[in-house]
Amino acid sequence: MTKRILIFSTDDFTPPAGGAELAIRYITESLPEFEFDLVCANIYKKEKFEKVNNVNIYRIGVGIPKLDKFILMFLGHFRGMQLHKTKKYNAVWGMMASYGGFAAMFFKKKNPDVPFLLTLQEGDDLSVYKKKLGFLYSTFLEIFTSADYIQCISNYLAKWAKDNGATCPIEIVPNGANIEHFSQNYSEQELLDLKNKLNKKEGDKFVITTSRLVFKNAVGDVIKSLPSLSPEVKFLVLGVGPDESKLRDLVAELKLENRVLFLGNIEHKDMPKYLKISDIFIRPSISEGLGNSFIEAMAAGLPTIGTPVGGIPDFLIEGETGFLCQPNDPQSIADTINRILNLDKNKLNQIKDNALRLVSARFNWDVVGDSMRQIFLAITK
Repeated sequence: MTKRILIFSTDDFTPPAGGAELAIRYITESLPEFEFDLVCANIYKKEKFEKVNNVNIYRIGVGIPKLDKFILMFLGHFRGMQLHKTKKYNAVWGMMASYGGFAAMFFKKKNPDVPFLLTLQEGDDLSVYKKKLGFLYSTFLEIFTSADYIQCISNYLAKWAKDNGATCPIEIVPNGANIEHFSQNYSEQELLDLKNKLNKKEGDKFVITTSRLVFKNAVGDVIKSLPSLSPEVKFLVLGVGPDESKLRDLVAELKLENRVLFLGNIEHKDMPKYLKISDIFIRPSISEGLGNSFIEAMAAGLPTIGTPVGGIPDFLIEGETGFLCQPNDPQSIADTINRILNLDKNKLNQIKDNALRLVSARFNWDVVGDSMRQIFLAITK
């Protein structure tokens, strides 16, 4: 008999979608023997109901993002209970200890016999939760204490779960990446056309980031590092976000308009090409749950720079699979970029090969899907 899973998530995985939502998409696609119902906030005023493969999406709210998130948080479990009357779910799955996590926890309280799986994907600074939540903090902790099983994408988040009172089994299953897509090869002409489009001259070195332009991703620190680097080092910024105008102002202030290219949102299908014409990937995160962009860059064969924060040390080992700089430190960024540019070619190729082997073995969606299948089978038996 088909097993049915009820999912609560802030958003669904149809475009535009973040990393946590895309994880739902890839995991559910790899588990066709299960049926999933996803209850989420109607942030983008989409259809109230949509079926995508083996997932029924139920969107609640009025199309006002902030309001709809709170509707999901406090009232979403009622929609789940309506569905449960006929669907008889074998488990409830809360995506992150956020709006969806609250809804899943409230559903669990009303339906104690339904196993509750909590997934932790948080990438923001975890130390601010107590201050941000105020009087709701004690209720927030119940998300952890009421879970029957917790899946975390990094050791960092597993520790956070324990620190917040979790006593259930905790398993680390990272997010995956489409390794085949990001490791694909392009013709020399295709790559040359893109280099010409971006005015990459002989001797130029492209440092690239694929990041939302938000404080935690510290794109500004990379911009501040450029005056300490050779003029041939250019910075490609792929992504959008609330900090974009502030970052553009910083570029103007430092007179770096010829060295920083804001390329906006690049379609997923085109992303590998931009990585392939670049020389170094960087995201000097201030906080990070795991960071799929690192995995994608490593799959594309780029030497990768991160910081020793959050879940990054799970996969980025200095001098073995990548390079570490210090957070909030533009000079450390410049020093690390120079170190890579001056590194022996054989040593650099060895590090890139190590990184590709690592992500192929541990971070592809087939491996992640198999691990999640075992979790669902364990909690629904």
